[in-house]
Amino acid sequence: MGASAQHRSYGYRSYPRSHVVVSVGTPIYPYYYGYYDPFYSPYYRLGYSARETRLELKIADIRNDYQDKIWSARHDNRLSKAEKRDTIHRLRYERDQAINDAKRNYYRH
Repeated sequence: MGASAQHRSYGYRSYPRSHVVVSVGTPIYPYYYGYYDPFYSPYYRLGYSARETRLELKIADIRNDYQDKIWSARHDNRLSKAEKRDTIHRLRYERDQAINDAKRNYYRH
């Protein structure tokens, strides 16, 4: 339960008119003793999640590999600006193709 008041002035003459607002809310944690939630999992609240699938692990590996290759291309001083841009563009395209191939192979078998 809460209340708040605001001071306002109207027009060119300044005189106070207070507006009072009273609000009633529900508790943030609605569970009380004796209530059982069959879908409650303490691991969910702690931030634990389900184990990653082989596909998710493979995609993460592909992303990490290409992230390293892109970083190396971006910081290669032997390449001109245009060559860096083209190399990074090609690596990103290859990364997306590798991820799509991994998904296709995973769902095919």
